[in-house]
Amino acid sequence: MDVAIIDYGAGNVKSLQFALERLGVQARLTHDWELIQKADKVIFPGQGAAASAMKKLTATGLDQWIPQLQQPVLGICLGMQLLCSSTAEGNSPGLGLIKAHVERFPNTVKVPQMGWNTIFSLQSNLFEKIEEDAYMYLVHSYFVPVIEETIAQSDYAGNYSVALQKDNFYGVQFHPEKSSTAGQQLLENFLKL
Repeated sequence: MDVAIIDYGAGNVKSLQFALERLGVQARLTHDWELIQKADKVIFPGQGAAASAMKKLTATGLDQWIPQLQQPVLGICLGMQLLCSSTAEGNSPGLGLIKAHVERFPNTVKVPQMGWNTIFSLQSNLFEKIEEDAYMYLVHSYFVPVIEETIAQSDYAGNYSVALQKDNFYGVQFHPEKSSTAGQQLLENFLKL
């Protein structure tokens, strides 16, 4: 299976590559559009600031190309948020695949949310063999409200989208590569889509 990880300089992807290797997959880290387009599955990772990440995507043309992908695509953390229309982080536009605005957690809670949290209301084959209230590892200051495309939720200052799906585009706010057995199962499920 040919898996491409989109390389646009937004985050350390070594742990993601190691997690995929444990599943028998040698994922290719690349910004080459032809290789990304030909891959069976595409992973769109990300950590750091949304505005600078979007600038990098725009500079390489990936902001125009990613929405054209036809195969299953998995956005992780910032990668999920960038699938949305816009974000409060730097008042930046996103890729616009999911009509949602990414909001900042209120000052009433510690920001960023960092550590393990439960996920629930699981509604996709992406969560096959993953139990309700499984723990996943999160590090984020911004969130997507619960919307029509929400396929899993978590609770931090209220319920929010911890996973989204629109057509062939999936997004998870948590880091599956750092989320032990449940995270490994999610990556395995994605590879089976």
